[in-house]
Amino acid sequence: MTSTKSQTLVARIERFPIAGSFTISRGAKTEAVTVVAEISRGGLIGRGECVPYLRYGETPDATLAAVQVLADAVTHGLDRQALQTAMPPGAARNALDCALVDLEAKRSGQRAWEVLDRQAPKACTTAYTISLGSPDAIAAATARAAHRPLLKIKLGGNGDPERIAAVRKAAPKSELIVDANESWTPSTLQQNLDACAAAGVTLVEQPLPAGQDEILARIRRPLPVCADESVHDRKSLAALRDRYDAINIKLDKTGGLTEALALADAAQALGFEIMVGCMVGSSLSMAPAMLLTPQARFVDLDGPLLLARDRDHGLRYDEAHVYPPDAALWG
Repeated sequence: MTSTKSQTLVARIERFPIAGSFTISRGAKTEAVTVVAEISRGGLIGRGECVPYLRYGETPDATLAAVQVLADAVTHGLDRQALQTAMPPGAARNALDCALVDLEAKRSGQRAWEVLDRQAPKACTTAYTISLGSPDAIAAATARAAHRPLLKIKLGGNGDPERIAAVRKAAPKSELIVDANESWTPSTLQQNLDACAAAGVTLVEQPLPAGQDEILARIRRPLPVCADESVHDRKSLAALRDRYDAINIKLDKTGGLTEALALADAAQALGFEIMVGCMVGSSLSMAPAMLLTPQARFVDLDGPLLLARDRDHGLRYDEAHVYPPDAALWG
């Protein structure tokens, strides 16, 4: 950090209505509640957005307060490197980290990927998420999206083999990812994995609760399994090598783009495939995650597609493709 008081921090909670509702095994919601951090310096403003997640003990009010606690440090020149030790991984650090990256890019006159010496992102295929429902309801929703090449299906435990079969019948040509959100049990694991394999599912996300997934190292896995809730930052990787084939990197878990890029590099070195994922948020949440897409086998950045409205200068979506952000949005 420097001693020059040259930066100011403003943070607030913003709300975006969801088109209909978004349902997973833990419940449904009708709006995305985000926390936005803005760091100003020399007439330029860097922005970052995070989505607090109650599963990790985060609330919008507490996350906003955690961001605001660092206002004085930001004023005295807090940079990304100092931020990594100033607060733990999580949503609050993500908002600040991405705001600092955005400000660095604006001050340098470069794009964020140039500042970070990363490969420039290109348009790529993103998954489209189908919410949890009965087999009939989930099949109907899938049929409406069956023209998309990659679908992500939210599952919920009881009745999942029937849901999987109904989804495949409704979308015979789409590549399928299923996300159990920790809802399976050791007694149903093999049956559900076999049902996914029979339906030609490409990847299963987080079938068992984090910390209760040891059995994955001992069973026959008929298709790749991806860690989500079980992986947050690089410290999470060592315990996952025998249990998972891929990891889902989300900036709200890693605590920002800085750690997310380091996690992607470390995971690839260990042989994991990469998914870049998101919470349900606006394009400001998705934009920094686009820098991970050159390393990703799976991209799941459809958050804005689930909203009734996005923010100004939002990411461009062309059917199944998402495009890199304009500088007017971020980076």
